[in-house]
Amino acid sequence: MALNIRQVSFYMTQRNKGLTQEAAAATAGISVRSGRRIEKGLWQQVGNRHWRTRPDPLEDVWLCELLPLLRSRPQISPATVLEYLQDKFPGKYTDKVRRTLQRRIRTWKACHGEERDIMFRQEHQPGMRGLSDFTQMKGAVITINGRPLEHKLFHFRLEWSRWSWMRVVTGGESFTALAEGVQEALGQLGGVPAEHRTDSLAAAWKNLSVDDHRDQTERYARLCEHYGMTPSRNNSGRGHENGSVESAHGHLKQRIRQALLLRGNNDFSTLDEYRQFVTQQVLRHNQRNHDLLRQELVHLKPLPSRRCADYEELSVRVSSSSTITVRLVVYSVPSRLIGQMLKVRLWDDRLSCYIGSDAVMSCQRIRAPKGKRRARSINFRHVIGSLVKKPGAFYHATLRNDILPDDEWRQLWKRMCSRLPPQLASRLMVSALKLAAEREDISAVARGVTRLLLEPGEPDMQKLLNWLGVKDKRALPDGQLVQHGLQGYDQLMPKGGLQ
Repeated sequence: MALNIRQVSFYMTQRNKGLTQEAAAATAGISVRSGRRIEKGLWQQVGNRHWRTRPDPLEDVWLCELLPLLRSRPQISPATVLEYLQDKFPGKYTDKVRRTLQRRIRTWKACHGEERDIMFRQEHQPGMRGLSDFTQMKGAVITINGRPLEHKLFHFRLEWSRWSWMRVVTGGESFTALAEGVQEALGQLGGVPAEHRTDSLAAAWKNLSVDDHRDQTERYARLCEHYGMTPSRNNSGRGHENGSVESAHGHLKQRIRQALLLRGNNDFSTLDEYRQFVTQQVLRHNQRNHDLLRQELVHLKPLPSRRCADYEELSVRVSSSSTITVRLVVYSVPSRLIGQMLKVRLWDDRLSCYIGSDAVMSCQRIRAPKGKRRARSINFRHVIGSLVKKPGAFYHATLRNDILPDDEWRQLWKRMCSRLPPQLASRLMVSALKLAAEREDISAVARGVTRLLLEPGEPDMQKLLNWLGVKDKRALPDGQLVQHGLQGYDQLMPKGGLQ
């Protein structure tokens, strides 16, 4: 019986403990004769035969066919080679030779194959490096009120203690998302590592001009300088250079997916609710590394007194349509700002508008859907005041479909147009939007108008007001009128009467 190295090692361990040859051989599951061969150093000579016990199934093709193929294409797999043989020699090489082929190719690659990349293990030091990267949440479709959420996860990680922080990013990889994520993570951590390393951000900068690319690089350098970190980036396409954070993606995402299974569904009422859910899972993950983090916190530098600017700043003028255009997206603003030059601060998920240092508006950032370059974000409350004065302008307005708040209102507009003349449909819609602008539940107004359209004849707005519990503003207020006496008017006049 041929012996293997494990049997030999175990046998000698038992002998070193003082067991006899018979006892050590019985414990190792070998014969006493094999034990003697081991102690004489002759065990390797047994079983090393140089002859074959059956014909070589690859003898006809190994030298003339397979070796040239392996030398010219060293990455080719055994399965592909087998299919090549089956196609070239039909019926001669069945799947029974698969294992023989795999062993033969594996041995050839080990002896004559190309050199492979070596992974050099790194020695990490506490407080030395923080790493960040973006990753996709694969294997789970997240929805907000039933609508799929396109997003990525920004992941920051301390290299030594393995403390992590994640942030939901809705706009893809960008410097703004990076800056917000890094500063949020450092704020939660309460300290700053000596170095920050990220990927090449090729996805964020691939469409930028040379000047814009240089500007983004300088902004990243200023961000790290503000926190006293040495900035570094790994080379494009070299994910292993950021391996300390990339290898941890899977563990955190698996925890999130398992928590979603336990929760029972992947739908959230708001984006903030989903963000809180992700934060909760990350905090639970960090509990395992609490002792290591406590040791590393001693080596971190203190946070600066204020955050660095993590937004882009643009200057735009409000058009006569009460809109601004930011990154090819049209946003509505209050009409009182028409003609003003606004300073816009652009974050990953929102934008804020200023006149000087005074904030005048803030709204969610919108991005164009896939396949399109432009988009619109129109708040009907910004324009309803002007529409009430000229409701007929609604029917042919270029922003008409964007003014309507949601799909429910767009379907309502189609029913209006099929049921009423254009001018009457416009007036009814503008009146309904005016009522909706004064209420939080705009869906209730849409349902009320739908009920009106089911009745014959011209819709009666008074019925809608009654159904919503709104008093007609044109009616006189309740209460008794008090008629003042003439003596009261005499007191208001100067003494001596009229001059």
